[in-house]
Amino acid sequence: MNFEQLKKLFPTATKDTWHQHPDGGGWVENTASVDETAYIGPNAQVYMNAWVSENVQVCESAQVFCSAEVSENAGVFGNARIFENAQVHGYAQVYGNAQVSGYTHMYGNAHVFGNAKVYGHAQVYGGKWKVSPLYIQGTEHSVCICKPGVIRIGCEEHSIDEWLENYRAIGEKNKYSSDEIEEYGGYIKFINERRNQPNICGK
Repeated sequence: MNFEQLKKLFPTATKDTWHQHPDGGGWVENTASVDETAYIGPNAQVYMNAWVSENVQVCESAQVFCSAEVSENAGVFGNARIFENAQVHGYAQVYGNAQVSGYTHMYGNAHVFGNAKVYGHAQVYGGKWKVSPLYIQGTEHSVCICKPGVIRIGCEEHSIDEWLENYRAIGEKNKYSSDEIEEYGGYIKFINERRNQPNICGK
């Protein structure tokens, strides 16, 4: 991508406010932070206050922007978008038309692809997700599938079966009210009834 092509995407861009990354030639806004060890492909962009470090690869038409952080050995490919305050690191990969946003924390060997969207306060660290992994914002904490068959609520992370058996005790330990325990028990039962759906099992 040459500068004139960049201007079509970002009409206010100037050669004083953007530069090409030395490894790959992709375009980086001067307000963003990109390590020299990262690879930014010729058609990719990193802009606003985004941070890309270590051995990250941002390739094809991918974009990392807002205050998103991508680090370690993560990869962003295709038309993927990482934005807002999302964090992607480890060996996680985002590709296709996938979007990772909000305060999502994605790490480990997780793959998000296709048209999947991960957002809110979701945490995803395992599995391959062609559709968006289930996410519910409850009264006290969010409920998300962090890897296939595993539910995370607040700081507690257990298999579906473990939650079904112990959600009351876990709720009491975390000082949930009786109404909140029933609320979250309902979410867990809802997930259990749909445990073979792709947004829960990762197929």
